[in-house]
Order: sequence, then C-alpha cells, then structure tokens
Amino acid sequence: MPGNPLTDPNWASSLADNIERVVATVRDKTTKPLLVMYRGAVFGVIGVCGGIAALVLFTAFLTRGLQSILEWPLTHSDAVWVSYLGAGVVFGVAGLILMRKRLDSTEATS
Repeated sequence: MPGNPLTDPNWASSLADNIERVVATVRDKTTKPLLVMYRGAVFGVIGVCGGIAALVLFTAFLTRGLQSILEWPLTHSDAVWVSYLGAGVVFGVAGLILMRKRLDSTEATS
C-alpha cells in the first residue's frame, strides 16, 4: 500500500518538507511585508533626523563662513550681526513663501 505512511520510508522527510513549505508561505505573506514596513519607518525616521541635523550644521557653517568673509571689510561684531541679519532675511522669506503656499492649498480644498 503506497499510501500507508508506515510502509513509506520517506514519509517523515516529505511531511517535514510540506510543513516547512507551508510555514515559509505563511511567513512570506505575513511577516515579510510587516518587516519591510517597519524597516522603512525606522530608516525614514533616521533619515529625517539626519537631514535635520545636516541642515542645522550647514546653516551654522554657512553663517560662520559668511562672518569670516565679512570680517575683511567689517569689524568682527559688525560681521556677526550682518550675517545674522542675512540669515534672518533668508529664513523670513522662506517662511513667507511657505505660509503663502499653505494658504493656497487650504483655499483649494475649501
């Protein structure tokens, strides 16, 4: 009787292979998409934090570089406040542009 597991010498290995195939299929359909989603969220948070840190450092380096350049024609204290004024103008204009875009997008949805 070929269907009898007691007389089939390969029934244990074929049963183990079937169980392994079913478990792998279930894992591929459930665990792997969640793992990809979690990895994406973690790497996204790390990327955002790294981007913010890079932006802050770039702004600090740019301000300090501008102060060094402005120290040639100006005194140190004048170069510092002129560089801060320049950074304030740049950030103020950027804020005004973003606020204008915010108002445009809310008016479109209303």
